[in-house]
Amino acid sequence: MKEERIIVPANGYLMLLVFLLLFIGGIVTIIILKNPWFAFAVLTAILIAPGFIMVQPNGSRVLLLFGKYVGTVKQNGFYWVNPFYTKKKISLRASNFDSERLKVNDKLGNPVMISTILVWRVQNTYKAAFDVDNYENFVRVQTDAAVRKLASMYPYDNFADEGHDEDITLRSSVNEVSAALEKEIDERLSIAGIEVLEARIGYLAYAQEIANAMLKRQQATAIVAARHKIVEGAVSMVEMALEELSKKQIVDLDEERKAAMVSNLMVILCGDKDASPVLNTGTLNH
Repeated sequence: MKEERIIVPANGYLMLLVFLLLFIGGIVTIIILKNPWFAFAVLTAILIAPGFIMVQPNGSRVLLLFGKYVGTVKQNGFYWVNPFYTKKKISLRASNFDSERLKVNDKLGNPVMISTILVWRVQNTYKAAFDVDNYENFVRVQTDAAVRKLASMYPYDNFADEGHDEDITLRSSVNEVSAALEKEIDERLSIAGIEVLEARIGYLAYAQEIANAMLKRQQATAIVAARHKIVEGAVSMVEMALEELSKKQIVDLDEERKAAMVSNLMVILCGDKDASPVLNTGTLNH
């Protein structure tokens, strides 16, 4: 048998009544009638006792008879099974796994620290019990392997200035990376009958040896982007000012004065510090 088989054993309460009748009745009869043959009833009750099992909600019991798989009890309740069955308990509850922080290289070869948070549960008790040696350890090892593979498939961040203009990155494409990670882990854990409910990146950062350099690079990139927007805005404002002056005929400026005005406005609008005004008491020519 290679597949999971769901069974419903005998009612435990009915067998408990039988157990009590045999055990208590046998002892009372031996005492009253002084007949040792009723000891077989007590012995039978003792043999029945190991067959009682209790299955909690979202729990299961895998049953084996001398190494042969008999079936799995998934319905919660109080039952009685063959006392010679080996009863292995497997939880069907959802479990959280927070992996250790792994040091791996991303697609561009940069060392990064990464970890994942995995939510999983056993779906097929036969595979979890017999297709792998230890399904909980299997989940840990395969999750780490999937995270290493995922990190090597995508860059940490987008570096368009170096020609690495990637659509999906580990830092910014959270949904896409989580979907790829969940698919990769699910394929690896299916052999153990494990269902992946959720998988996402729990921690992501550059490795310590390059963290400072990458931080400076990100700061420089942010400064350049901010300056770019400032220059765009300044050019637009200068253009608007010249158009309004010409349109309303406030002052007639030749090309040299326009150039001086543009230069002054660009310095004021693009400078890091506030401009210091200079009062001109003469004419425009002096």
